[in-house]
Amino acid sequence: MAKIVRLEPIAQESAVQTNSNLLSVLLNKELDVLKECGGRGMCATCHIYVQAGMESLTPVSRREQRTLEVITSCRANSRLACQARVLGEGVVVELPPGMYVNSLQDIEALIGRRAEQNLLHPITGEVLVEAGKLITRSMMKQLEDTASFKVGEFFSRSTEA
Repeated sequence: MAKIVRLEPIAQESAVQTNSNLLSVLLNKELDVLKECGGRGMCATCHIYVQAGMESLTPVSRREQRTLEVITSCRANSRLACQARVLGEGVVVELPPGMYVNSLQDIEALIGRRAEQNLLHPITGEVLVEAGKLITRSMMKQLEDTASFKVGEFFSRSTEA
């Protein structure tokens, strides 16, 4: 049976099958999500906030919790869209601004333009380019460093300590 998920701030609703993840909702709405780890809950590039309906989602797994701990913009209502499966009605998702890009090439095409909204680093949540500011090549370098960031390696180092 399909459940309805609302996406904010874009004010759109999407039907999703019970036990499907929130990432499928984002992709269904053609939102560009990096999904660097292929939906395994390890890269944090599908980080979202749940405004309502947290009880209608599957519980946070240990892997998801460990990945969320890496994100500096993590809140009590943070989830990874690839890991949060919809079980009931009433889920409202807040999309973090600037985090949904398809690829580095898409951002490269924006060099020399002004950002319409804050562009955020997908893992740290740090503002790379403020709304209204010029998008530069140096910002691209920061994102390339993100693409080479291996969350799994980070976790293995943090558990050895």
